Amino acid sequence: MTFLVRTAVNSLAIWLTTLMLPGLAILHETEEAWKQVGVVLIVGAIFTAVNLAVKPIVMVLSIPFLILTLGLFYFVVNALMLLLTSWISGLIGWGLWVQDFGWALLGGIIISIIAGLLNVIAPSPSR
Repeated sequence: MTFLVRTAVNSLAIWLTTLMLPGLAILHETEEAWKQVGVVLIVGAIFTAVNLAVKPIVMVLSIPFLILTLGLFYFVVNALMLLLTSWISGLIGWGLWVQDFGWALLGGIIISIIAGLLNVIAPSPSR
C-alpha cells in the first residue's frame, strides 16, 4: 500500500512539475485523458521504484559530499534520480523527458517540495 501511495504522490508531483517547467515534459501526450493518466502513473511508478532501489545506495556513497556541502548535494542526488527515471522511461519510447541537468536539478527541487506537501495531505498507511 505504501508503494501505491508514494506512486500516486510522485505521479502528481511530476505531472505538476512538467506543467510548470518547459525543460521537463511527459512524452506520448494524447487527447484521451485516461491514456495520459496511465503514462503519468507509469512514470511515477518508475520514479518511485528508482527512489526506493537506487537512491539509498547513492545516498550512502555520497555521504562525504553531503557533509562537505552541508546537505546541498541532496538536490544533486534528486536530479540524478530524475535523469535516471527519464532514461528508463525513454527506453520504452515514451514517458518523462528532461532537457538537461539544470532542468533536472530545478525539477528535482520542485518535485521534492510538491511531494512533501502532498505527503502531509495524503493519508499515511498504517504499519
